[in-house]
Amino acid sequence: MSLQELVAEVYRNFQQYSQGYQVVLLHPESRLRSMLVAHLLNETPKPIYYYAIGADDVSLVSFIDGIVHDLASQHLTFGRNVYQTHWRDYANLDLESVAKAFAADLDEMSSEPFMLIVDDFDASDEADLIQVFWERVIRYMPPQCQLVINGRTMPRLPWVSLIARHQAIILKDNEVVTENFNRAPRTRTRDELDAFGLSTGEVTLNGKSITNWEGHLPRLLLFYILDRPVATRDEICRTFWPELNGEQAVNVFHVTKRRLHKAMNYDVLVHQDGYYHINTDAAVYYDVERFTEFLVKGRFAANDEEALEYWQSAVSAYTGDFLQGHTEYWVYERREDFLMGFVEATRGIAHIRLSEGREELALNLLLKAAHEVPHQESLHRDIIELYTKLGRRGEAAAHYKQLVEMLKQEGREPELATQKLFAEIMD
Repeated sequence: MSLQELVAEVYRNFQQYSQGYQVVLLHPESRLRSMLVAHLLNETPKPIYYYAIGADDVSLVSFIDGIVHDLASQHLTFGRNVYQTHWRDYANLDLESVAKAFAADLDEMSSEPFMLIVDDFDASDEADLIQVFWERVIRYMPPQCQLVINGRTMPRLPWVSLIARHQAIILKDNEVVTENFNRAPRTRTRDELDAFGLSTGEVTLNGKSITNWEGHLPRLLLFYILDRPVATRDEICRTFWPELNGEQAVNVFHVTKRRLHKAMNYDVLVHQDGYYHINTDAAVYYDVERFTEFLVKGRFAANDEEALEYWQSAVSAYTGDFLQGHTEYWVYERREDFLMGFVEATRGIAHIRLSEGREELALNLLLKAAHEVPHQESLHRDIIELYTKLGRRGEAAAHYKQLVEMLKQEGREPELATQKLFAEIMD
């Protein structure tokens, strides 16, 4: 097969696999990723906007200057919202507001689906705030925007949670990455580290449970590092101690790291080339990653029988909310992400049961999912339709009225699709 044919095949698989995902990472080990980007720019029918992070993007200010200028040359009004924020005032920077403003500018680019390619992403490896900026932008991106990231290194983003919530996908040439999202498999190891985030956060090392944490921060630090490929000290300090100045935060970080190593009697965090990561001498089992592996494999299963096996495995792996009892903002976001994955798996089982003619079982599963995420209206529409199919119009009407009442308390109305469905059923 010629190179041109190989690139065309990768492009076709990209088009197939990336449908329905807002964030697509071209894995750094993909041999044809840069040629794929060129093919996307030339062949993709929907509008494409492009920015390559350059050597001048050494800070968030210079990066935003560059990307806003470049995107404004491709869409004249881009930057209108960003320029209303104080993004140049580093001392008073509100990164969340800047990210929301950037997402608002993306929303105004088009009401139709479009793609934003950010190339040479590794050029921002040493600029922590650029990495954090994209993590926050992804949270607010409009649904019509698909972000494609290309670079030589793994961006320091929480890939496991983004994948679990069905927002991101990692492609490696013609394949979907279904495991080892954050780190390569380790074959030559001396120790076994098991971490269970889908509960209260139990940790074992070589089969021995770790209990003497000396506070909650050492354990949280471990799970934070597990959450992403690597992390810098500044990223950790900004997340854990935003109210402290730089020197104070660094001191508290080192105290927390020492307590973590003391609790485990093991140097679990290693500093290398400016980044902290899990010691490569340890073979890591992380239940959150295993849960997410089942989700991805269920999404791309060859048939219902295979999908059912993975969906059921995902539901079994979800033993509870992420790090129960903790209220830190990043923990809360991960908790919501993994809950969304659990609901997706439950819903997947329900749809398979429905196809088998087991309507009552499917209904019970959908009701269980709706109880977990009461604001996901597509779930309520499925329930209303199923009640109607079972000849239980009264229960369909009661369910709709309960939904209306819940939304009314929040000053909202049901989505138009939900209102239309109810009107059709009652007609």
